[in-house]
Amino acid sequence: MMKKSFFASKPRFEYDTLLPTQSESIPVPEKVTLFLNRPFDGNAQFSLKNGDRVKTGQKITLYPDSDQYVISSVTGKISAITPYTGDFGQNCTAISIAAESEDEFDETLAGEEGADALKEMLGYIPGGFPTELFSDPERHMDTVVICGVEKDLLVTTNQYTMKANVSAMNTGISVLKKITGVHKVVIALPQSLIKDAGAVGGASGVELRVIDTVYPSSLPRMIMKDVMGQLVPADKTPEDLGICFISAQAVAAIGQAVENKRMPVTKTLTLIKKDCSKVMVEARIGTPVSAIFKAAGVSLFDRDRIIVGGPMTGAAIFSLDHPVCPDTDAIMVQASADIPLVSDTPCINCGECIRICPANVPVNMLVRFLEARRYEEGAELYDLDSCVECGLCSFVCVSKMPIFQYIRLAKYELAKVRAEEEAANV
Repeated sequence: MMKKSFFASKPRFEYDTLLPTQSESIPVPEKVTLFLNRPFDGNAQFSLKNGDRVKTGQKITLYPDSDQYVISSVTGKISAITPYTGDFGQNCTAISIAAESEDEFDETLAGEEGADALKEMLGYIPGGFPTELFSDPERHMDTVVICGVEKDLLVTTNQYTMKANVSAMNTGISVLKKITGVHKVVIALPQSLIKDAGAVGGASGVELRVIDTVYPSSLPRMIMKDVMGQLVPADKTPEDLGICFISAQAVAAIGQAVENKRMPVTKTLTLIKKDCSKVMVEARIGTPVSAIFKAAGVSLFDRDRIIVGGPMTGAAIFSLDHPVCPDTDAIMVQASADIPLVSDTPCINCGECIRICPANVPVNMLVRFLEARRYEEGAELYDLDSCVECGLCSFVCVSKMPIFQYIRLAKYELAKVRAEEEAANV
């Protein structure tokens, strides 16, 4: 919800804390598609081929020389292994599985070594888990911040998880401490959930910290400043300071894996309809969005937009076959008449983006360099690295410039350049 002061033009956005009380279960689709985070290599010798049968919860390592994997969310047969290109031209391998009507579960977690085996499967857990942070010997995480609120507006996935999965949250926190070796666990959540979260915090001995309801208070850099009392330097990340952010759903999924001795393969997410009403749905990872729309009674028409994520930072997709991924917290549908305009009109120096920026970035100057693809100069001169990626600048832009998209692209391109430079210096 947006509130506007009578005395100021700066809009104020409030996180939605009106939670759906139930979730709708989406039937198992005829086919699921899983994304393996490795470019497709048609010359490779795959460990699986079309027609091979897999079980629900089975770890699939397609390339024998790689440690990249997916977790099968259904029982069925491999039907296709194909290349897929995502945002910013990132290439991965898509594994399609024709689903059977009955599940046959993989028993890897059922034995005495189940908890240890779970460590090797966390990379594809619902909610997303940053396994790379705990496998890097050069990084040491002393604190885990569990996010009980969303990074975007209208989304209520993690809040729903906090209310509906108290037992799994407690188990997940205990397991998380053992797996990661962290000394401190903090749950960051809105005031409205403090009462419900008391059972989690009290049972697990973790700290509960209240997040402001004004967007973008739940973004990691904002939590670091307002909740943890630490400013993250522009050239650093919270992880560089030893603080890791994990979603409440990922923690609950870890608890469910241990309690049920099976890898969880169902993702809870918020479906935001055209009228901005919300429905919590539970779908197998890999379910195409078309199956969710059909089950939820959402009709699509020409020029309607499908967004993975929320209204401020989500990304549009262009196929109804696009699958639910482990980190998909929301799917939003916009009617064609409600889609905001984007223009190539140049900046008019109105200053709205500067006034609303929570990081005080001189956006009006930065965007000129980003338009010209002079990313390194933009970062050096106008604080690109300080951006918290909230999308507020795009929302208020009078010229309707896609500022947020320019910033995301610039950060992606700069990360590639810096990685190449580091590799060359090794």
